[in-house]
Amino acid sequence: MKKIAVFASGSGTNAENLIRYFDPQKEITVALIVTNRSDASVLERAKRLHVPALIFDRADFYPDTTSKECNYPLLDALAAAQIDYIVLAGFLWLIPSYLLEAYPNRIVNIHPALLPAYGGKGMYGMYVHRAVIQNRETESGITIHIVDEHYDNGSHLFQARCRIDSGETPDSLAQKIHLLEQEHFPKVVEEWINGRPLQ
Repeated sequence: MKKIAVFASGSGTNAENLIRYFDPQKEITVALIVTNRSDASVLERAKRLHVPALIFDRADFYPDTTSKECNYPLLDALAAAQIDYIVLAGFLWLIPSYLLEAYPNRIVNIHPALLPAYGGKGMYGMYVHRAVIQNRETESGITIHIVDEHYDNGSHLFQARCRIDSGETPDSLAQKIHLLEQEHFPKVVEEWINGRPLQ
């Protein structure tokens, strides 16, 4: 069985969608929810769906590598849970090098825009949708990509698009993007883990 850890910082709708999608399957499962916020709603979803959860702070995530006593508690927890892949679902911190080295090309992220446009630090959630509307774009969408050492920079696995209608608002665009995420994210993750060609 291949085990996924889902990293999330917020409400966890995509995390729940992934848990429910993989629940009937034996080959792939969401084995752990990981969050940097003790008040994140994703924790309630994890509890309700009987998925173990881990909360960590910035010091755990970015340990002092100059210290002789430096350790990696998050890496230890992932190893203890026998995690094979990491899926970022609304996780806002930059992934540190030690995780990238431990999971080379095995960390994937979903972004609510058509990268490379509207990516980078600070571009998430409604900030993205507001920028897209303000710039009078005619379309937006989602990008699912491999994670590297830069925000929203890794190679693309998949993109899906939606039209931006006259009178579109950031809220209405967010709803369209959410539908794309719910439809495509679990399927793309499954195909990626199983090594099937994408796009």
